[in-house]
Amino acid sequence: MPFDRPLQVSRLLLTAIGTRLYTHYGDRVPRQGSVLVVSNHRSFLDAPLLMAALNRPIRFACHHYMGQVPIMREVVTELGGCFPLESLEHRQQSFFEQAITLLKTQQVVGLFPEGTPPMIHSPERTEVGRFHRGFAHLALRAPVPDLAILPVAIASQAETSNSAVPLRLLSLFDPSEPLFAQDGWHPMILYQRVNLLIGRPIWVTPAQREKYQGKHAKSMVKDFSDRCHAEISDLLRQGCY
Repeated sequence: MPFDRPLQVSRLLLTAIGTRLYTHYGDRVPRQGSVLVVSNHRSFLDAPLLMAALNRPIRFACHHYMGQVPIMREVVTELGGCFPLESLEHRQQSFFEQAITLLKTQQVVGLFPEGTPPMIHSPERTEVGRFHRGFAHLALRAPVPDLAILPVAIASQAETSNSAVPLRLLSLFDPSEPLFAQDGWHPMILYQRVNLLIGRPIWVTPAQREKYQGKHAKSMVKDFSDRCHAEISDLLRQGCY
């Protein structure tokens, strides 16, 4: 797969749909080195939007079922540059191994710490759900110099929502996801006009990695997660005017 294909595909997709994207604080984006992008998440368009705004290909961790569904698998991996997570029993180990390998080669890795729920329940535009803290563990474990965590807020100003696929159909591909074991449809949000607000990068230092052990590890992970959540929440309120 050509390195910049996901970026090219993202631009073409947004143009075809007619999404108008406005990027704010673009000068905060690190232009070199490894970057871990962390963002809120409501639509399948979030990954293309982030790539277009940052003007860099981004390798996103995506849900296990996306690597199991025919056609979708080829779209997200070959065109989107995503790496689907493994089944539940191997998910954590696979996630860290794949993400660290990418960061070691100075690529940009993207994560949506809210996980699957906002894709199913479509929260309000200004709402940010609880963060899983895997991204903070990743940042502190990865043996990568000059690693930056970059919080980004995707703030929708105008959108449409449609029903995409029955949830129970997705359970055939990933029965470990409890959200798929219910009636209803997986929504598909299409942005018509959207602001992307880039937060202040958080640089991970060697001293922090040295302290990432024992009783200090939990508090450090919580601090990183809380800082990103607060930054994205503040930016989201700015962007959803």
